[in-house]
Amino acid sequence: MRATGEVPPAKLEHLLHSLSDVTDATVVPYPQEDVGQIPVAFVVRQPGSNLSQSQVMDYVAKQVAPYKKIRKVVFVNSVPKSATGKALRRELANLALGDPPVENCDFCLAFMRS
Repeated sequence: MRATGEVPPAKLEHLLHSLSDVTDATVVPYPQEDVGQIPVAFVVRQPGSNLSQSQVMDYVAKQVAPYKKIRKVVFVNSVPKSATGKALRRELANLALGDPPVENCDFCLAFMRS
């Protein structure tokens, strides 16, 4: 079985953005013993949406190979971005691992409180 390191996050993010209830999404790798890494999605829902984790995972699973399936979805209010607008994947990956929040990161602090 392949590891997530071979799955381009951009392709999964493109699929997630095609969902009408998703306003933003970023995918990061998460370590798993059996396969090396699995994709984890941080998703911002449209206000008032009741989109569920299983709906997101099922939607992506129908369109990708089994090793590319998203295995976990975390709903967030916003995705942290750099000044140039790029998603701060390292911060999200650290949060997925349970690392402490980055200093002066409003998203990180809000995530850790939720």
